[in-house]
Amino acid sequence: MISSHPSQDPRTTGSNMLVRERGDGSPVAFSAVQKFFGTKQVLRDFEMQIEPGEFVSLLGPSGCGKTTALRVLAGLEEPSSGFVSIGGVEVTGVPTNRRDLGMVFQAYSLFPHLDSLHNVMFGLQMRKVSKRQATDRAREALDLVGLSETADRYPAQLSGGQQQRVALARALVTQPKVLLLDEPLSALDAKVRVQLREEIRRLQLRLGITTIFVTHDQEEALAVSDRVAVMAGGRIEQIGTPEDLYTRPSSSTVAAFVGLSSVLPAQILDDRADVLGFSLPVLGRAANGPARVRVRPENIRLVAEGGVPAVVETSVYLGALRRTRVRTAEGLRLSVQHRADERLDYGDPVRFAIDPVAVSVEPVAGTPEPR
Repeated sequence: MISSHPSQDPRTTGSNMLVRERGDGSPVAFSAVQKFFGTKQVLRDFEMQIEPGEFVSLLGPSGCGKTTALRVLAGLEEPSSGFVSIGGVEVTGVPTNRRDLGMVFQAYSLFPHLDSLHNVMFGLQMRKVSKRQATDRAREALDLVGLSETADRYPAQLSGGQQQRVALARALVTQPKVLLLDEPLSALDAKVRVQLREEIRRLQLRLGITTIFVTHDQEEALAVSDRVAVMAGGRIEQIGTPEDLYTRPSSSTVAAFVGLSSVLPAQILDDRADVLGFSLPVLGRAANGPARVRVRPENIRLVAEGGVPAVVETSVYLGALRRTRVRTAEGLRLSVQHRADERLDYGDPVRFAIDPVAVSVEPVAGTPEPR
């Protein structure tokens, strides 16, 4: 009987040793990590537990501390206090080259004087792996990322996407416990980014390797991750599945950063929000009184009768759908998502309704000015 474990299933492994010798991933933990650069605090009580084989993204704007957290795990920065562990073993103070990590950065960092094969072999040669074994494993790594035919090509002869695949193969060839990805796709054009992020996720699932992915692109994070940690001000605002973050944000910061939304004035009464005459449930608990709420564009629909009158300001065609910006008579602006064949032009009169989907609330001292 053939085992169902992926590492023994010939339907998923083939003959590639990198896949056949896959592990089950290593757990990673950050415990009360603080990081200062001089007097500036970059990480504040940073806590995170990552399960073996899990793909977790650190998502947030520039300066939120996500890259610093990755560098602390990699040993490129020492925490000011707290500790990190890999596989249940504390590695604080352990040199980077003894942490058994694979790293891929935004810059490809390939050696220009080495062809693809020898770029991938480099880490193995530093580990004193025999030339024959290093060559075999490097060829298997290139095959894994779909670049076996580029083994004799130099970086200047490769596209940006191919160079990043070589960098990924170099990170995987040493069979690391954890794979660290620091905005590896940001230098690529849009189509290649989508293709490569899907390839990274496919390889990660196939190899079962614990992966931490740093990005400021919410679409990337939501598309590939088991869980996403949204960061702000050096700490994690919320960590959860992509669905949790999008549908149940724990704070206005998360709601504002993940996905699109329209900010509208509301009146809160007994955990319901009155928004332009529509009664909507609220996420969590909110104090009675004036507030602002965030409404997703897919929860606002165009209607033929009733609803709220408005006029079209912009309408953007997105292939499978359109996203239209409308303005009410009071000057409120909001985005409506609708069918692509419902074409609207500037100045067209429309009516909209808001579906009773739970909204996040931002308390204010008084009714906000129209925006």
